[in-house]
Amino acid sequence: MSPATGDKSDGVGRTKRGDQSMQLLRRPLAALTTLMLACLTYGGAALAQAPRPWEMGMQPAFSPVKQRIIELHDLVLVIITLITLFVAGLLAWVMYRYNAKRNPVPGRASHNTILEVAWTVLPVLILVVIAIPSFRLIYYQDRTPNPDLTVKVTAHQWYWEYSYPDQGNIDIESRYIHDEDLKPGQLRLLEVDNQLVIPVGKNIRILTGSTDVIHSFFIPSLGVQRYAIPGRTIETWVRADKPGVYYGECNQICGQDHSRMPIAVHAVPEAEFTAWVEQAKKSASAAPQPQAAARLQTAAVEVVPQGAPTGSEQEIRQ
Repeated sequence: MSPATGDKSDGVGRTKRGDQSMQLLRRPLAALTTLMLACLTYGGAALAQAPRPWEMGMQPAFSPVKQRIIELHDLVLVIITLITLFVAGLLAWVMYRYNAKRNPVPGRASHNTILEVAWTVLPVLILVVIAIPSFRLIYYQDRTPNPDLTVKVTAHQWYWEYSYPDQGNIDIESRYIHDEDLKPGQLRLLEVDNQLVIPVGKNIRILTGSTDVIHSFFIPSLGVQRYAIPGRTIETWVRADKPGVYYGECNQICGQDHSRMPIAVHAVPEAEFTAWVEQAKKSASAAPQPQAAARLQTAAVEVVPQGAPTGSEQEIRQ
């Protein structure tokens, strides 16, 4: 083979390898471009916040409470990581320095005042560092002093009931959608027929209760978790920073359909929330009232004159 032919073959081989390398790079670049465009397009909205496959960390924060929860988690994670590395390094050094080969005659020292004070005081200081932000977070998520809206959440086996006492006592029931009724794109065991609608950027006071057993009102991306206990009213609050749908569920075992008590919170702009309230009031007024239905049934009953024999008495006389 001539040198010219060899050069041509090498050039063709390099060209093919270059094309293969470009093809390998195109897919990651295309995926990265798509991700960046999605972030730019939907960066202003929360969209649907739900668990994702292979999710390692917590869901992103879309409320001030959830943001503080993540900050406390990160602080504690750093502290326990440093403690783990220190203890692991100390154990490795002890195994290396004081094994039988390097230290055939063990020491007989049993006390060291400095070490004993150190391993008593340092853990106390670490606990104080963790306790201060923990107590602050507990009191912060307990309640809001000036709520813009109050929602009463009542748990039942196995559905949720949402009442709006500030909005004319609107009352809705929220049940999960069965698998056979799901529409394309809906999430299994997370979709409901009636969502909890709240305005964006408003402090919402939540009052939880239950009519039967203990439940738990849990929305991870909003940092909400409160027990719903029969005979008690427990308070918390939430503020959704962006519009979107935030999914949660009852995470307290409450019976055979415990896994079928999802929560869907729909955060909308204030104008859209006002329109929803008006529509909900119209729907409630158009629906038949239980008391009116009971009066109609009572009026339909045949009135028996006083002293007249009843049907059973007539049968006895015959």
